[in-house]
Amino acid sequence: MRSTLRRTRRTGLAAAGLVPALLLAGCSTAWEGAGGEPAAAPVQDVFLQPLGAHGPDPFTASTVRNTAPPAAPDRGPDDGPSPAHEVTGSTPGLYGGTRAVGSCDVERQVTLLAADRTKARAFAEAAGIPEANVADWLRGLTPVALRADTRVTSHGYREGRASAYQAVLQTGTSVLVDQYGSPRVRCACGNPLRSPAAAPGGIHQGEPWDGFDPDRVIVVRPTTTVVGSLVIVNTTDSTWIERRTGSDGDEDREPAVAPACDPDTCALTGSGTPDPDSPAPVPPAPTSPDPARPAPTTPHPDVPDPSGTGGTGTDPTAPVPPAPDPYTEPAPDPYTDPYPDPFAEPVEPPADPDGQQPPDELFPAGAVPDQPETFQG
Repeated sequence: MRSTLRRTRRTGLAAAGLVPALLLAGCSTAWEGAGGEPAAAPVQDVFLQPLGAHGPDPFTASTVRNTAPPAAPDRGPDDGPSPAHEVTGSTPGLYGGTRAVGSCDVERQVTLLAADRTKARAFAEAAGIPEANVADWLRGLTPVALRADTRVTSHGYREGRASAYQAVLQTGTSVLVDQYGSPRVRCACGNPLRSPAAAPGGIHQGEPWDGFDPDRVIVVRPTTTVVGSLVIVNTTDSTWIERRTGSDGDEDREPAVAPACDPDTCALTGSGTPDPDSPAPVPPAPTSPDPARPAPTTPHPDVPDPSGTGGTGTDPTAPVPPAPDPYTEPAPDPYTDPYPDPFAEPVEPPADPDGQQPPDELFPAGAVPDQPETFQG
């Protein structure tokens, strides 16, 4: 009886000990679905990051230069939500800045990361670049400022590693943009940025700023090809600036071809991507002069080509000679000899397969009188 009770207690203790283990196993495999594929991403909250705030777990100190932040594009009081939630990175007016002055100190950012190798390694991992290429990669970015509240995936530095979270950056935030027009570094904290999650679905954490509207937050979509320059808005006089990608503003110039829209309203007007659920427009089919009988592309092989070029140089206005009449008797051959050769061997008529005589031999000819075999020379 005692042994039975001991077994029961041991079994209960073992089962109780398995509960935490199963819970831990469930946490470790919660990201895998059927067949080992990743399951749906969990709901993530979105952190609101004001213009000058460092944010949670900054990588470095601020490298923002004291420049005037750009204002958001003007909208009327009756304007509804922005029609474009995605904006291509090369859209004119998407970014702003001051002529000949970069919004971030890139060299200071390089120095701060080079001073801490652990941070540099975590930074490179979060940015998706080799650790040895951090300095060159940063020098290839373009310092600009946002002209719209933008949602991104930011990475904070915690316990020697980078931790990702969804964030909305306020209009005027200084960022470093890559050659595809996508924000990659937030200069106020040095945090690397990536494209945001498809649909976080969480709530907004933090104090909203004046003018914040969730329906007007945009997502920057990288271009499919490398962009040589960005057309940004000058924050001092609302004019256009063409800034070469990878430059610090020292090569700023006026665009050779200015955009057709006003700098104050060009950031979002007509720059959205089409709805992926809407069908793409079908181009009209080419029409021919006679839909019932389309014009042939090549001449008929039986019709001679009057140009003699094989159909490549035929004059469409040249008259086509009439085809020969199949019922017309052919002309006699002028080279046929009308006089038979007297020394030619006689040609025997073909044998009749049925053993019957041809029609010419039904009535045999009469006896032919003997001819004299004399030859007068």
